Amino acid sequence: MALVKYNTLDDYLGSLAQDSWPKFFLVCGDDFLTRQAFDILSNFLLKDVSREFGLEVLDGNSSSMGDIIEQATTFSFLLPRKIIAVKNAPLFSGAGSSSEIFYSKTEMEHLSHLIEKGIPDNNTLVMTCSTLDRRKKVFKTIQAQGTIVDCMVSQGVRKADLDEQRSVLQDIAGKRLANSKKRMDANAFAALVDQTGFNPELFARSLDKLTAYIGANPIIGINDIKAVVIRDKKDPIFSLTNAVQEKDVGKALTILSSLFQDRFHPLQILKSLENQVRKLLMVKNFILSLDGIKDPHHFKRMNFNAFKQGMMKTIITHDEKMKKDMADQESFLSSENISENKFQKKTGKAKQKTITTDLVLAPNPASPYPVFLIFQKSENFSLNELKNAMIALGDLDYQLKSSAIEANIGIENFIITICRKGGFTDVSKNQNSSHHF
Repeated sequence: MALVKYNTLDDYLGSLAQDSWPKFFLVCGDDFLTRQAFDILSNFLLKDVSREFGLEVLDGNSSSMGDIIEQATTFSFLLPRKIIAVKNAPLFSGAGSSSEIFYSKTEMEHLSHLIEKGIPDNNTLVMTCSTLDRRKKVFKTIQAQGTIVDCMVSQGVRKADLDEQRSVLQDIAGKRLANSKKRMDANAFAALVDQTGFNPELFARSLDKLTAYIGANPIIGINDIKAVVIRDKKDPIFSLTNAVQEKDVGKALTILSSLFQDRFHPLQILKSLENQVRKLLMVKNFILSLDGIKDPHHFKRMNFNAFKQGMMKTIITHDEKMKKDMADQESFLSSENISENKFQKKTGKAKQKTITTDLVLAPNPASPYPVFLIFQKSENFSLNELKNAMIALGDLDYQLKSSAIEANIGIENFIITICRKGGFTDVSKNQNSSHHF
């Protein structure tokens, strides 16, 4: 029926008559733009229906095609309209890809049949994904029977690519500034882009900070940007580790390339990956120690409220015991330390030991949502994958410090391996392999 760019979605939806809405929408491309487009689309489709009961959300990385078809063909007995949203669907993935699951040829045929004939009149199926392959048969089916919302943005460095990226950021700035009734001149815009790079989410978040910072002042200037928007090296590192957690190899390699261009030290990148894998390994071990959890996608199928109410107490109890065990160990070691005893005799006080939070699952129990996310993402990996990834990281760290191995190639190979389906093979059996780090 249609292929529309994300920035024309409002106009497209406004042109639709209520009795001619497509039964299928595909929203694909940049994560931030996809979320924005999905919000616009879902608000339009549910404008006279309760969102709480009218929207059914499935995780595309763990929902089978059977689950999707069942939900898409089930009528709502309470409401006149039902929206089924499948987020991060591996529509254009295949066997051997980094996705938790992929759709077989038969499943794709079932999906095509569903799009063509099987969605009830009062139901709408919406899928989101990060890639778009126009060569696939399913693309032609979707384009003929539904609507594709294109949120793709070129990640290249040619002038045309950079112009497209700039246009996206200008569009974000225009909408954000119009809503807040603020202005920004060309020099200030260029300074902000220089600080954030092409990162739509970081760019939008920085604009919100600037709007709050200037208060009643209607103009955002360069001095405001210098005062508020510090180029935070944690942001791109966080984006990299998050992409690895999601097993999104394309996104992870793109971010890695930008980190090297920005002169990040290879060992800094490696340390961040090591910290993330260690955290995932801790979470995985904890999950496997729990009784009654058989489903490998238990936490992906759990909503946040259920996690907060049902799991956080168990996690906090685990962390308190861990902290007590570490404190007892520190106390025992301190009693054996001569200099510590001398300090205590001289001052009458014992040196305070800081208990590290590296070994706890919830460093900030008051903010359970990040804990919820890492529990979900840990299910993208098996215990053996994570253990062998730690071994590979240790080997790569040694090689970077002791040989002439090219850092970018070594880290790229690690990311490709951990993101592919199955991840690392048994590292201990492959230490002499040319593919071993």
